[in-house]
Amino acid sequence: MEKIILTGDRPTGKLHLGHYVGSIKKRLEMQASNDYDKMYVMIADSQALTDNFDNPSKIRESVKEIILDYLACGLDPEKITFFIQSMIPELTEYTFYYLNLVTLARLERNPTVKNELQQKEFKNNIPVGFLCYPVSQAADITLFKATHIPVGVDQLPMLEQTNEIVRKFNSLYGNTLVECEAILPDNEICFRLPGIDGKNKMSKSLGNCIYLSDEEDILKEKVMKMYTDPNHIKVSDPGQIEGNVVFTYLDAFETPELFTKYCKDYVSLAELKKAYQKGGVGDMYIKKILFNILNDILTPIRERRKEYAKDMDKVYAILKQGTSNAREVAKTNLKEFKKALRIDYFD
Repeated sequence: MEKIILTGDRPTGKLHLGHYVGSIKKRLEMQASNDYDKMYVMIADSQALTDNFDNPSKIRESVKEIILDYLACGLDPEKITFFIQSMIPELTEYTFYYLNLVTLARLERNPTVKNELQQKEFKNNIPVGFLCYPVSQAADITLFKATHIPVGVDQLPMLEQTNEIVRKFNSLYGNTLVECEAILPDNEICFRLPGIDGKNKMSKSLGNCIYLSDEEDILKEKVMKMYTDPNHIKVSDPGQIEGNVVFTYLDAFETPELFTKYCKDYVSLAELKKAYQKGGVGDMYIKKILFNILNDILTPIRERRKEYAKDMDKVYAILKQGTSNAREVAKTNLKEFKKALRIDYFD
């Protein structure tokens, strides 16, 4: 069986550091490994419209921003098929038929859906499209026969529901679909990167993000605003590591090379933590270290993004070709799918 990766993002704005450590770093590793037969990266504009249906211009503009972020991070169109979800109508067919295999009660029990419904505060005005997006996600994965899905931990219930649909379909119509498995970040800190306010995960809608495209001065401003230990008032005060966003980010982004480059007073992050907990290390000191590490990581991404943005025709050509290639695969797989359903009447 082929090993096929499928992953993607909702185009509701530029990508941020949570996307980077939660998924993009893993995509880059998988791209470099050459252990997979195919790799698809989808811009999920149809799913984004489920809760942005009144603002399609936002989605359209964000498609451009996301493909720029992908390319700037180093995702290679020679190795990856980039495509736009809404341009693959076969996905809609898969979703329609899968709706027969899922109950309303099961959708409402999905922990990811429950959490996002609370965040969106729909109350009694839940769009059916939003409630059913786990079914749409199952269509994305199974149409392309994806076997490995790089995701954050909050998406695990979605993959569980996808595999439930696969098993139900195969039990009714024969062994046609393949189950998938999640590929999680190696560093548990990256499962759910908090926002700079320390109160929630990093989220565009909450305004607590550091974007991959943030300029150096904006990055510095955001790092300097980061939540630390509210009781660490004087430099001499003992400080807490737990819940301190600066140390959470250092755990997520620090490497021995970067730490040595930007911290001359301590031999390791572990030593810095001990000193902070003991007292004698200021918040500005640790924020400067974090800023320098993040800026080191983001500077080449930022510069590549600017270069790609100079030729948007070329960028759109990459996306158009990838979408065309994905469409051909979708057409072939849909034929097999409809044959299993016994609705291939004229073949």
